[in-house]
Amino acid sequence: MSRYFRAALVLLFLASCGGGGRYSAPRQLDDACEILRERPQYRAAMRATERKWGVPVWVQMAVIHQESKFIGNAQTPHRFALGVIPMGRQSTAYGYSQALNGTWEEYQKAEGGRGAKRDDIRAATDFMGWYFNQTNMNLGIALNDAENQYLAYHEGRTGFVNKSHLAKPWLVEVAARVGTRAEMYRVQLSGCRR
Repeated sequence: MSRYFRAALVLLFLASCGGGGRYSAPRQLDDACEILRERPQYRAAMRATERKWGVPVWVQMAVIHQESKFIGNAQTPHRFALGVIPMGRQSTAYGYSQALNGTWEEYQKAEGGRGAKRDDIRAATDFMGWYFNQTNMNLGIALNDAENQYLAYHEGRTGFVNKSHLAKPWLVEVAARVGTRAEMYRVQLSGCRR
């Protein structure tokens, strides 16, 4: 077998293992209806989370958009020493919801079980519902308040109470964009054909 033929077989095999788009972003991130049409599994997962935890689909979508752009295996960038030596990732955030290892493990113990994976949309949205519901119970932030739920999600509840976000003007701007996107998605979803 020639080297060229073997290389072609290897490339063909690797291409066939692409995951079928499982980790790729939907095509039209600014259209909630199109996202859910393209990925019906997102609709099912988010509706289940809305029923279980009361977090509106449009809030879930806005936060996932900000955290991972709907890429299931999203990770934070690598850190580099001297600009070239890899030193690991900026944090342990991973998956659709960008949940940190410790918070994810807490969720697994409380709700998700050991089999829950951050790159699974059902587990990721359930995690967000669980986290936002606890934030609602502990801090009184409404489940449909995407901006403040996002701030408490990003900074942690203690950070939110201590107003750590006020020292980060960039984060306050990001949270405002999450709120704006949530409202955009809400309006879009109210007009989607069922």
